Amino acid sequence: MTWETIRQLVVSLPGIEESTSYGTPALKVNRKLFARLHQDGENVVVRIEKKARAALIRANSAFHVTDHYAGFPYVLVRLREISQEDLGKALKNAWRLVAGKSYLEAFDGRCSTC
Repeated sequence: MTWETIRQLVVSLPGIEESTSYGTPALKVNRKLFARLHQDGENVVVRIEKKARAALIRANSAFHVTDHYAGFPYVLVRLREISQEDLGKALKNAWRLVAGKSYLEAFDGRCSTC
């Protein structure tokens, strides 16, 4: 999976801003980071609710966390191991955490199955 694939997975989400974070490509909404390519190029860092992270890691070995991210609401995703479907869900959930009410209403209003 490549960064271009990741970009395509979020193209339908309103308010997406392409940016950088720590010198790597990043995705933001309302200037808030929800995903970025990790500097190792093999993982993507994705926003998550901290209370949901442990269950996600147990359910799918593509998700993991390092000591650096232990105290932050992020999870790392191994790009070689994750399916497009699972990564798409994680990215959409991350976007929802930072999108804000107007973007959520715009998206939910046109996406009845999301």
